[in-house]
Amino acid sequence: MPELPEVETVARDLRRHLLPDAGGPGPVITGARVSWAKTVRGEDPAAFTEGVAGRRVEAVGRRGKNIVVDLDGGAFLTIHLKMTGQVFVVPATTPVDPYERLALSLDDGREVRFRDVRKFGRIGLYAADDNPFDDLGPEPLDPRFTLRAWRDRLRGRRGRLKPLLVDQSFVVGVGNIYADEALWRSQLHPLRSADTLRPKDERELYRHVLEILAEAVERRGSSIDDYTAPDGDGEMQERLDVYQRTGEPCVRCGHPIRRIVIGIRATHFCSWCQRLPAADRAASARLLATMTPRPGGGAGAGARKGRRWVDLDGAGSLGRSPDEDGRAREREERASRTARTKAAAAARRAAARAGTVMP
Repeated sequence: MPELPEVETVARDLRRHLLPDAGGPGPVITGARVSWAKTVRGEDPAAFTEGVAGRRVEAVGRRGKNIVVDLDGGAFLTIHLKMTGQVFVVPATTPVDPYERLALSLDDGREVRFRDVRKFGRIGLYAADDNPFDDLGPEPLDPRFTLRAWRDRLRGRRGRLKPLLVDQSFVVGVGNIYADEALWRSQLHPLRSADTLRPKDERELYRHVLEILAEAVERRGSSIDDYTAPDGDGEMQERLDVYQRTGEPCVRCGHPIRRIVIGIRATHFCSWCQRLPAADRAASARLLATMTPRPGGGAGAGARKGRRWVDLDGAGSLGRSPDEDGRAREREERASRTARTKAAAAARRAAARAGTVMP
């Protein structure tokens, strides 16, 4: 799911398309075309269309993982991309994409189109006195969110660090990717309890959460799976140190990156750099037992010193056992699946842009 950097990138791109003149008026929405009723929060396309028609776009921003489009009269739209949502601003004559779920017609001959393969994205229309963000925590990149504010929210918490970081009521915008990256940079285990952190640990985690988010915003987010923005892909995926690098050597120490699932979230970390305190090990034993690759064997084992000759590609190598052949084939198949998945996702993003983005 797109996180703060990806949503911020989409909001900035939309702002450039819809409000090209600083402080100038934006286009007027003349109508809406709803192709999937559940895309509209409240699931009333007729009321939504009536509510947006005739309203002028005044600003485009972000709150948490929501794009916020301010309209005249105090009303505003929220756009939540969820897993596969994409937004483009195109000429109204552009052929309709089969995955379009909602489109807003503008008085300048363009349309804002919301494309969503898996149909999880949501767009809502709210009045000036509505507040759909009551349950959201503070914005981590807001200058007012100081180290003291971070510590005030952190202290007294007893949960594990990874679930805490992705809890949008704790702090907004952090998800799977950047929680893993911030914890790795801070050398903190994702299963560590928040109440075991020392002041130095608190400071390092705060610094690295802000650092990784700001860097990802600068690089237009991570174009993994279906994420793309109106003006194209991001490049942060090329700079990630642990996310989706299971079995590869840690760039800091050379030991293999591990993967576990916490709740429904895949979590990536280095068990050598990110040591789990003894006090947390017993409670985490069951989760750690599912860790891949397993310590002492399997894909990625021995990565710190480079692959052993029996780990080289190609079945039937001299002196290699059937089990070692099987592991080699599994590595090759996994690498092939990963490459195919990334290629397919890139092709989907390219097709979406080719079919909807203005030349």
